[in-house]
Amino acid sequence: MIPTAAELRRRGFRGLRVVGDVHGEAGALEAAIIGACDADLFLLQLGDLTDYGPDAPGVLRDVFALLDAQAGIFLLGNHDHKLRRALVGNRVRSPAEATPRTLEQLDAAPDGGELTERAIAEIGRAPAWLRLGSWVFVHAAFHPGMMFEAAPREAGTRRPDNLVSRALFGQVTGRTQGDGYPERLLHWVDSIPAGVTVYCGHDQRSTDGRPWTTRGRAGGEAVFMDTGSGKGGHLSWLDLPLP
Repeated sequence: MIPTAAELRRRGFRGLRVVGDVHGEAGALEAAIIGACDADLFLLQLGDLTDYGPDAPGVLRDVFALLDAQAGIFLLGNHDHKLRRALVGNRVRSPAEATPRTLEQLDAAPDGGELTERAIAEIGRAPAWLRLGSWVFVHAAFHPGMMFEAAPREAGTRRPDNLVSRALFGQVTGRTQGDGYPERLLHWVDSIPAGVTVYCGHDQRSTDGRPWTTRGRAGGEAVFMDTGSGKGGHLSWLDLPLP
């Protein structure tokens, strides 16, 4: 269920803990969850749960426990979407340290079959974005349409299009960089309205190990939460009062 601020207050939550890309770092995620529970914070994770890191099964166990306790949610990320496609038998393109590593970890886990079935279901219905007051939470990038449209149901089960594509992959040129990744633009930041803050992951823009904040031409802000968890960096989170 996608919560509203009023619902979270009624359930006793004092605020949000916004967590960036996890990428298989179960120990770091567990620390974020324990702290959130101790402080009565609802945990909102911005997508990309698995790949690269050492313990994708552990991450999935922790996230599913959060969902069962109604103490947190995760948004749909591009790596989550790709993992689900692989789990249902589709061929995907991925470096060996990403989706193939997660699949190997699931195969080796004693509860790998159960985690696989649950991942297929939960990724399929994970929201592609969430708006709470003047905050928008999304994995990759904002589009003004997210201010007016709720995330579509079951976006994780379908080929991304329109707003979902922006939410998962960001703003891309269609060209490939020398490192093999798509060339990404940040022009979308200029479309964030004044007074609105977008919390996102996907792009590792930080230069000092902390979430990176930038302001667009329209006056809105973007906070990039990916600080390299699973890729040699660490997991970052921010705590916010309920709007």
